[in-house]
Amino acid sequence: MSVPGMRLRAAVGLAALATAAFTAVAVHPDQAEADPKPVDVKLLAINDFHGNLEPPTGSSGTIDGKTAGGAEYLAAHLAKLRGTTQEQREHTVTVAAGDLIGASPLLSAAFHDEPTIEEMNLAGLEFSSVGNHEFDEGATELLRMQNGGCHPVDGCADGTPFKGAKFKYLSANAFKTATGQPLLPPYGIKKIDGIKVGFIGMTLEGTPQIVSQQGVAGLTFADEAETANKYARILQAQGVQAIVVLLHEGGVQNGGGINDCTGFSGPIVDIANRMDPAIDAIVSGHTHAAYNCNINGKLVTSASSFGRLVTEIDLKLDRRSGDVISAKANNVVVTRDIPKDQASTALIDHYKTALGPVADKVVGETTAAITKTQENLYQTGVDANGKPTYQTGESPLGNLIADAQLAATDNEQNAVAAFMNPGGVRADLGAGKVTYADAFTVQPFANNLVTLDLTGAQLYCMLEQQFTVARVLYASSTVHYVVDTKGTTAPVTAPCSGTRVVRGSLTINGTPVSDTATYRVTVNNFLSGGGDGFSVLPDGKNQVTGMIDLDAFVAYLTEKSPVSPPALDRIQTTAEVPAA
Repeated sequence: MSVPGMRLRAAVGLAALATAAFTAVAVHPDQAEADPKPVDVKLLAINDFHGNLEPPTGSSGTIDGKTAGGAEYLAAHLAKLRGTTQEQREHTVTVAAGDLIGASPLLSAAFHDEPTIEEMNLAGLEFSSVGNHEFDEGATELLRMQNGGCHPVDGCADGTPFKGAKFKYLSANAFKTATGQPLLPPYGIKKIDGIKVGFIGMTLEGTPQIVSQQGVAGLTFADEAETANKYARILQAQGVQAIVVLLHEGGVQNGGGINDCTGFSGPIVDIANRMDPAIDAIVSGHTHAAYNCNINGKLVTSASSFGRLVTEIDLKLDRRSGDVISAKANNVVVTRDIPKDQASTALIDHYKTALGPVADKVVGETTAAITKTQENLYQTGVDANGKPTYQTGESPLGNLIADAQLAATDNEQNAVAAFMNPGGVRADLGAGKVTYADAFTVQPFANNLVTLDLTGAQLYCMLEQQFTVARVLYASSTVHYVVDTKGTTAPVTAPCSGTRVVRGSLTINGTPVSDTATYRVTVNNFLSGGGDGFSVLPDGKNQVTGMIDLDAFVAYLTEKSPVSPPALDRIQTTAEVPAA
């Protein structure tokens, strides 16, 4: 290295020369070390855990050809991925992209998901975005998850205080309507080796369309990209150049493995394309898919669901600017072949003891597996890879649940039909004995049944809306109708104008439905509040709230066992009934 001015000082004493040389290096550090070593930061990301404390079973417990998941194994893998040295651990941040709670198995849900929050504390989570399911029980309950305290109705049901989340929930695009302020902090900052890393947390803007109206009362949800860009500028003003978005919205692959991005599509693509270049990475979720993508220069990842994967993200930060030099990711399977985390085991055992024998109580029996797999009604087009896409319809399990809801309200409320939303059916029923925990896993939301009056015209409008929102409801066995595969799907602005349902084909108990007649119909309170975009249902008259949907399902299984998979014959198409 040549130090400026060295030649002029050649005659001075050795000590003076050494001092001069030292001073020159101190004044010009960029020449002494032209490229200072980058700072390595590791992010460990999960999403859509949904309270799966115990290892999930069936297809929900496998991924990439391996059995996977379970909180004891997730915590163990996270500890292993953080490394063995103090420096490695200090340079690691564990984050999540929402839906940690909600739609949870009984072990967590019976205690209002307090066990899952406590497990995330044990697992070392630091930041999480909210997801739509964080709002299942409303904003006040979400704040209790963050801040702690006993449930206002059920108290601290396990006999111990609930202290709340040690990690920070972030809600940059969920605002209190009255004040315009975020419900929870919009972002968090962590300083690593002197460099600030910022995390912006958001749920999908469409949360109000997929959560009960009670759950989002008093809240407004903003555009994801616009919100991220706003807070990216705020972070930059605070000297933060490394910016990561935790977003509960995502996409799906068409084929491809857990670390691929094959034929990728979904809302996250447009969102990422509209985000500011200052944003370096997006940890996403909601679709329960696994992917590892680069969109518009941004790393975009998702770790599937139920704690089966951890996304390991390695960032290199420029020591001078604090910005991200490079980012790469790898989805790691949470295998069950390593020692369990003992603290997690103790927590699970504690809550299993508190839950008692309720979970294992046999409530019914099936003659064969009853699945939530939906049949295809008609082709809607092709995807980016030329693969056909379809509008789906009935499923055996959905039909069974609709029958159970009608049975719970036919004599009680004079209901003649029932309809169930497909998103509320969360798991298959296996063959053989059905436990209370099994039934709960199928219907974990504790929605109330609501019976209301609809005219025949409103019923036809509701059925047309199914195709507008691309969510065909499961109907009770009393309902039959024909779908025109060449009909017109109504726009959102005029949902009753579609021609997908053949007029005159809708019958209830074998009698054609009249536009001017009134019918008592049962749905859950999510649908009666306009959930999933069914805007006609809030207009139903004489609404009466009944029992919890799970209770109706359990009672039906107990009374009718052994139960067989219902036939898929409630919806026909013009391809099957050409004369319709």
